[in-house]
Amino acid sequence: MRVVVALGGNALVKRGETPDAELQRANVDRAVRALAPLAEKHELIVTHGNGPQVGVLALESQNDARLTRPYPLDTIGAETQGMIGYWLLQALQNALPGRQVMAMVNQTLVSAVDPAFQNPTKFVGQVYEREEAERLAAEYGWTVRPDGDRWRRVVPSPKPQRVIETRLIRELVRAGTVVVCAGGGGIPVFRNDVGRLEGVEAVIDKDCTASVLAETLDADALLILTDVPNVMRGYGTGREEAITHTTPFELRGEAFPDGSMGPKVAAVTGFVERTGDMAAIGLLDECVEILAGTAGTIVTPNATWPLASTL
Repeated sequence: MRVVVALGGNALVKRGETPDAELQRANVDRAVRALAPLAEKHELIVTHGNGPQVGVLALESQNDARLTRPYPLDTIGAETQGMIGYWLLQALQNALPGRQVMAMVNQTLVSAVDPAFQNPTKFVGQVYEREEAERLAAEYGWTVRPDGDRWRRVVPSPKPQRVIETRLIRELVRAGTVVVCAGGGGIPVFRNDVGRLEGVEAVIDKDCTASVLAETLDADALLILTDVPNVMRGYGTGREEAITHTTPFELRGEAFPDGSMGPKVAAVTGFVERTGDMAAIGLLDECVEILAGTAGTIVTPNATWPLASTL
């Protein structure tokens, strides 16, 4: 099977943790231990989040008096792709001796007139108390919004149209390579009036890019791995119920927060609707069980999923 995995940013930095390199590398090693059994049996493409890392580097750049202006978000996205891609590359190579592994820096095409540029929604960086968040917003010109009981910076998150390097990724996968790509949703780029690619100030939702990438690579399954075991029906009502097997139609009848579960649900439902294949949301440590249909929230056209070993 060909499997696209989207690692949530919490696979590298848990909520409230300080995003230092040593801690993140330890978390990457844990993530790769969970993913290695998938790579041993299947063609594996790994994407990852970068929201906490983008926020840290953006703040460092903003505060660096040597710079005439801060580094733009597309450049910081490239930095974090390289950094996290290196950690995942090395951990996968150590976990899969003899297997070829490739980490790529990718661009993702967006529309220059996407309405998301006028309505920032993508959380980046660390969480703050409201007073501190509002002070930073006034100082740096940020937009901030509540994230649970804390506050965070939000930036534009345009819809991904295509990963520019898709053909190269496909060839690597066909050759048996484990590919780490489209980190943080990919570097957002658009085509200007003469057809040349240009970077743009934004952060693309990595789950949405993973969905687009999985479709264009003809993946058999899309797994969005996070820190919750299931999508919950009736979230926030006090009468939550775990959803185990469902359809896109059923999921679209539920309400999910825009800043957290909403994009994940949109990603899996879109993939299943467009391809008729399987997608799922669940715990990183249960990825093998999720692919087998015995854990997580499994989304298929008819709400069933046979064991992967029978395919």
